[in-house]
Amino acid sequence: MSEEPMLEAMPAQEAAPTADANGGNTDTTPSLEAMLRQAELNAQEHHDAWLRAKAETENVRRRAIDDADKARKFAVEKFAGDLLAVKDSLEAALAVNDAATLESVKSGVELTLKQLSSVFDKNALNEINPLGSKFDPNCHQAIGMVDGKGEPNTVATVLQKGYLLNERVIRPALVMVVKPK
Repeated sequence: MSEEPMLEAMPAQEAAPTADANGGNTDTTPSLEAMLRQAELNAQEHHDAWLRAKAETENVRRRAIDDADKARKFAVEKFAGDLLAVKDSLEAALAVNDAATLESVKSGVELTLKQLSSVFDKNALNEINPLGSKFDPNCHQAIGMVDGKGEPNTVATVLQKGYLLNERVIRPALVMVVKPK
């Protein structure tokens, strides 16, 4: 007896579903077509969810870019609004046509300077006036050295004040430093 006829008969027997006493099918596994349909539905649901998540991520990214652009564009809005009062004071001083005395002009300039200093304080813009302090290359820019009384490497003269914005140097103070002996 050869093995070939036996091999051919076995697959035919396995492929045939068995029937129970009531004539029903005891094979409970779903057909390949049903499994494929279910897999396609699942794949479509996952694809739709992925597309929604991708769109939401893109919207969040776009909103973040818009917010950053607005923040950059209007970052100095409050500061600029505060400076408008200072500009108005200066324009009012220039608009006076009668021969104002030197004393009244000086008084007006002092008030305007006080107004400007108030704006600086409100916006955390602080001056660096290091006269007599130790030279600090992070806050001061030495223009030259002078012979003078005092400790070496201390600031002897301030040529131009520096400024800090929220503790960050935006302009170093220009200084002359005492020479070492």
